[in-house]
Amino acid sequence: MAVYDKITDGYKKSRELPYTICVGTYTYFQILGDLSGQSVLDLACGEGRHTRAFRKKGANQVVGVDISEKMLDLAKQEETREPLGLEYMVQDVLTLGKIDEFDLVVAAFLLNYAKTREELLAMCRIIYTNLKVGGRFISIKDSFEFYPDKWEKYGIIKGFFEPLHDGTPISINFFGKDWNVSIENYYLSKSTYEWAFQQADFKSFCWYDPKVSPEGIEKFGEEFWQDAINYPEFVGIECVK
Repeated sequence: MAVYDKITDGYKKSRELPYTICVGTYTYFQILGDLSGQSVLDLACGEGRHTRAFRKKGANQVVGVDISEKMLDLAKQEETREPLGLEYMVQDVLTLGKIDEFDLVVAAFLLNYAKTREELLAMCRIIYTNLKVGGRFISIKDSFEFYPDKWEKYGIIKGFFEPLHDGTPISINFFGKDWNVSIENYYLSKSTYEWAFQQADFKSFCWYDPKVSPEGIEKFGEEFWQDAINYPEFVGIECVK
């Protein structure tokens, strides 16, 4: 059973944190840019929050893939309630194979589940295989640095119990007033990520720092978000085939 089958409700709430919406989602879509007429493969799509947004922002084909059947049940319920012509597949990315060739392959917080450089490379090769020549892979993933005391006010605590090296487990706790949910990711160095992108034959890649949405600044003020900028909780990625 996929881990997320057990924490569906809590994880869904974590996607509704102000930080997630005003920084994570905002930065993600800033990197994505105009989706008009694009075909999109959404890996680790969860309950389909982004998958639906891609379609509403003009993508002409969107396929969502996730390992959690319960997460996809939520996505399919939304598709039934408001049909957008989306397709969903229950599948582990590591055994996905080639579905098609897409303009965009996207994956929010997928790569940080790779436990080894070999697993990361396998993910990158699956992503590469499902892209058109010139297509882009867009992702956001956990930062390579850790400042847990700077993120707690945003509802996020991260920790590890051994020196950081490739494969170190990272515990992540998202929480609100009356709920919390914990997941485990794995640390791989920035140089390991760059090695994997190169080995997968991406012709270029670049990193992006988080940004805060104008709506978030208006609602909470610039001072509230200063730690989000000075001590990034995640990084953005863009690779081109």
